[in-house]
Amino acid sequence: MGDSNYSQQLLDHQETLPTTKAASASQNHKKLSIIPFIFLIYFEVSGGAYGAEAAVGAAGPLCSILGFLIFPFLWSIPEALITAELATTFPGNGGYVIWAHQAFGPFWGSLIGSWKFLSGVINLASCSVLCIEYIKFVLPLFSCGASRYFAVVSLALVLSFLNYTGLVVVGYTAILLGIFSLVPFILLALVSIPNIDPSRWISLNEDRVKTDWSLFFNTLFWNLNFWDNASSLAGEVDRPQKTFPKALFSAGLLTCLAYLVPLLAATGAIPLKQENWVNGYFADVAQIIAGKWLMIFLEIGAVLSSIGFYEAQLTSCAYQLLGMADLGVLPQCFSVRSKWFNTPWLGILVSTLITVAVSSMNFADLISSINFLYSLAMLLEFASFLWLRRKLPMMERPFRVPLELPGLIMMCLIPSGFLVYIMSLANGTVLLVSSVVSALTILWYFMTNHFCKSNMWNHFNNVGPKLMDQDLD
Repeated sequence: MGDSNYSQQLLDHQETLPTTKAASASQNHKKLSIIPFIFLIYFEVSGGAYGAEAAVGAAGPLCSILGFLIFPFLWSIPEALITAELATTFPGNGGYVIWAHQAFGPFWGSLIGSWKFLSGVINLASCSVLCIEYIKFVLPLFSCGASRYFAVVSLALVLSFLNYTGLVVVGYTAILLGIFSLVPFILLALVSIPNIDPSRWISLNEDRVKTDWSLFFNTLFWNLNFWDNASSLAGEVDRPQKTFPKALFSAGLLTCLAYLVPLLAATGAIPLKQENWVNGYFADVAQIIAGKWLMIFLEIGAVLSSIGFYEAQLTSCAYQLLGMADLGVLPQCFSVRSKWFNTPWLGILVSTLITVAVSSMNFADLISSINFLYSLAMLLEFASFLWLRRKLPMMERPFRVPLELPGLIMMCLIPSGFLVYIMSLANGTVLLVSSVVSALTILWYFMTNHFCKSNMWNHFNNVGPKLMDQDLD
């Protein structure tokens, strides 16, 4: 049948799509309003300039400032626009799993779900590790060894329990954490003004310091991605068709300022010593410029930022598993909510256990693994977006990227090229982790679809007619 007939058929059957199950299941509990949602997106993407120091150490002040100024236009804005269109068109907790499922079928939905989920839980581990990187300046006991690992694991367990207490609680907690984690950087910017020398902003590398482009681009990418994670909460947001575009725009503006203002202040106020620019160095900058009081304040802000970052990321991971269960990709037990807090407790538990398991990896390998898995998933997400636009041109889209298909292809081309470049930087450990994850995902899909379901060994949701399996010709 023709494309227009197929589009109309999907519209006629829209209420049977799996995106509606999560939305209908969440009607009886309080949903997120726009302000908590903005701060959840902000923490899913950023949480502040904590962790951006490595960019200066890798490529100098000028490249870092330009990177955090230009990269959002090349990467963050296209990703946020795609998220706004698809999340408002398919407002369910599965997010990108639903998009790939609708575009190419359940296998690809399962694959993107696994890639995004694993990148998310590894990101949780990096969050705990980054938090301890700041705490160790005050408590050197946690610098290395068993005490460091114990601190990382304990932090993960405590924050996971907080997440279990409810999404609305997490949302309003994110507002408070966001405000208190930003205040130290605002103070740093203000006290830096008398010491700022603008000529320092155009400095390249110091003499005899080689640019580490791999570290630089991995740092940029890690600090400015995960915009689409918000889509896994579409079923929990009040009026998602209106809320999503506004929240994404507001969080984007907040994120850009949260990076640029501290970078401009710190690099402009003190002479460049690149070897010092590693994770946690903003605390040293605060002490040099204002004294120990601001260093301690900034370290407290780093801990609060890490808490907000962890809570937002864990929320997305847990609700993604819930959405995948609604789609029938995972067993129905993953869609069961807590009787006390209405949260997907099994998703929270599984995410936490995997986070604890990978917390022993070093920070650089964590970031590279996150970026590689996320890049694979984003390439599939871009393809899903373009394919849905081509095959379903008549489908109602509450928010629509104001470009036709050729323009959309161009919009996705530059980010896709960057994704391929990021993947080319992966080392052997990252390639091994990604290969194992992909192989296990494929094995899981065929095992559940062709063995477990047929033998009724576990209960999977029946999501109704699979319209995407119909002939498109």
